[in-house]
Amino acid sequence: MRINRKNSFYYLLLGLAAAQLGMMILWGDHSFVAIHDNLDLFIAHNKMMKNEGVFFGGNSLVGMLGGIERDLLGSQFSLYNLLYYFFAPYTAYVLGYCLKIAIGFGSFLLLLKEVYKKEYENNKELAWVIAFSYGLIPVFPTYGIAFTSIPLLVYLIKKIRKESKWYWYAGVFCYPFLSYFSYFGFFILGYLVLISFVVWIKEKKFPLSLMGTIPMLSAGYICFEYRLFRQILGSQQVTIRESMKALDLSFSEVIKEIFTVLAEPGFHAQDSHKYIILPVVVILLLVKVAEGIRKKEIKERIKRPEFLVFGWIILNCIIYGLYGFPPFRNLFETLLPPLTGFQFNRTIFLNPFLWYLLFFLLLKEMAEQKRDSKACQVFVKIMAWSALLAVALIPQVYNDFYSNLYHHAYEIVKKTPSSQLSFKEFYSEELFEKIKEEIDYQGEWSAAYGMHPAVLQYNGIATLDGYLGLYSEEYKKQFRQLIEPALEQSEEFRKTFDESGIRAYLYSGSGENTYVPTKQLLVKDLRLSINGEVFRQMGGVYIFSRIKIENEQELGMKLIKEFQDSSSPYIIYVYQG
Repeated sequence: MRINRKNSFYYLLLGLAAAQLGMMILWGDHSFVAIHDNLDLFIAHNKMMKNEGVFFGGNSLVGMLGGIERDLLGSQFSLYNLLYYFFAPYTAYVLGYCLKIAIGFGSFLLLLKEVYKKEYENNKELAWVIAFSYGLIPVFPTYGIAFTSIPLLVYLIKKIRKESKWYWYAGVFCYPFLSYFSYFGFFILGYLVLISFVVWIKEKKFPLSLMGTIPMLSAGYICFEYRLFRQILGSQQVTIRESMKALDLSFSEVIKEIFTVLAEPGFHAQDSHKYIILPVVVILLLVKVAEGIRKKEIKERIKRPEFLVFGWIILNCIIYGLYGFPPFRNLFETLLPPLTGFQFNRTIFLNPFLWYLLFFLLLKEMAEQKRDSKACQVFVKIMAWSALLAVALIPQVYNDFYSNLYHHAYEIVKKTPSSQLSFKEFYSEELFEKIKEEIDYQGEWSAAYGMHPAVLQYNGIATLDGYLGLYSEEYKKQFRQLIEPALEQSEEFRKTFDESGIRAYLYSGSGENTYVPTKQLLVKDLRLSINGEVFRQMGGVYIFSRIKIENEQELGMKLIKEFQDSSSPYIIYVYQG
């Protein structure tokens, strides 16, 4: 079968998609995937809720942080979360990974086709390559679908503006099934209100259809994330959000932060734009400004869509910077007391979509204006494909494709295991099943040392410790008494816990990172710096440790046994308090 050169890009994209999926299938749960804010967090939470039968539970308690309300964990009416209810965790992770790509690719294309129609047909390869790049962006896995589905919401709103049919409103109502209020919904609704007023002023006519999307989307978020709203609006419990301290910046530092985040996106939104997209966009926009000045059309030029999108990107960066400016942040929290501690700088999470949309706009316009220039057409293709390769192959925190290629190649070339833990090794399910059976574990409260508490939670072990961004301030104070000996010795960990508290861990008094997830855990300090009496008062019975604790008798604990298994790189020492 002969391949039409004009359509060869279909096969190239299909090959890259097959490589992404094939890699995850080939290596299975021996794949190397991101651990930070991924394996150590929501995956374990979903597995724990499924283990305990509270995934759809009402007023249930969950076995972490001494027993927290089910409402504090993720919604069951979330596409990504539901995957972990119906499938085994690794299968769910792969499905979420693939859905993020498919939804991002499909919704981006759908939007471009709706907006540009004939122009889309004339620039199909450009549209497909940039849409696939967008679907591939290595963002926070748990909310990857929320990141890449934004074009779908824009598409639905455009259809409502055009037709105002009930089924488009229904689509807007159901959109939160793919999204997440705290990361996206709050800001999307805020911008919808702002845009509605701008359209009202510009068109001198009340935009009823556009305004109608606001209550519909709000109702969707409330229904799909009713647990979150019940906590925000209905709970009288004081949470750790009240005592969290944001980074305080001077005005000059705020300016620096704005420019920094323009090039270096926020941690969870690493969209790879700085490598190809940023320089291309800046150069092409500067060329347009120069042409506008030369032709005395600068006012008309800066009103064009590409400048409006770039201005929106900058606005999001400004808000991100102002979050670190105490006067501005205090004003926000004074006007909206229920949102004290809320990270309103997450407007930056909207920027990945805006960067890729802007990239398409500029390259499309160049390709159309210089259609007779072969050099220009080649440049446009090279830039689009380069952006795609940057997303796929440049190492970033959540780039699982690169991570797998690197670590498996390392093991083949070096003929030695990588120090990185695979999905299977991180949780070491077989080893912990063996441990639970041998010690006759019956749900006793426990804690982890030398590893993330998520490992225990995933394996059905109830923990006094844990990682969560929202739990009671009262429990934080209680847990602080438990780890006070370590905090007294380590100023770094004291600040980490007192000013945040999201990681309620058993810290090392020497300041060593004892929960670093590597195959070999090399630490010098073998003492466990906790208050043993407080541990028992909190109901603690077992400590599962990767470190052989030398002051066990001082803490009133005894070593039951050390466990190891060929399925895991861990040696686990189980202590009873």
